[in-house]
Amino acid sequence: MNVSSQRTAVPPASAAGSPPTAGTVFDPDCPARTVLDHVTSRWGVLILRTLAGGPVRFAGLRDRIGGISEKMLSQTLRTLARDGLVERTVEPTSPPQVSYALTALGTELTGPLGELVDWIARRAPEVVAAQDAHDARSSAARARE
Repeated sequence: MNVSSQRTAVPPASAAGSPPTAGTVFDPDCPARTVLDHVTSRWGVLILRTLAGGPVRFAGLRDRIGGISEKMLSQTLRTLARDGLVERTVEPTSPPQVSYALTALGTELTGPLGELVDWIARRAPEVVAAQDAHDARSSAARARE
């Protein structure tokens, strides 16, 4: 395969300071975009963050992640396992016990993901205040029309 035609998640040098697109998460055809979607999905972030503490059984994940349905938990776990971020282990007991854990790749992700989640937790009040202020301005503008 011609190396120059391979897609990569590493952004190429951009011209005139414009954001890079080809071969990066900015390109909708780049495989990295799919990984970004999976990792930052509504449930992906919470599952990965929960598994950062060590292996957890399915019911434990469901109980710790408020609002997730069993269907969405199962679907997201399958997706993250396919991406190589989570591994599923079945214990040969009766009934079988299934647990989920981060792979080495998933563990590597916990640092940056943890920083993102921590930032959100710290800054959520400011974001909510900004949303409220925006909504108030929008309502006032609509009332004047």
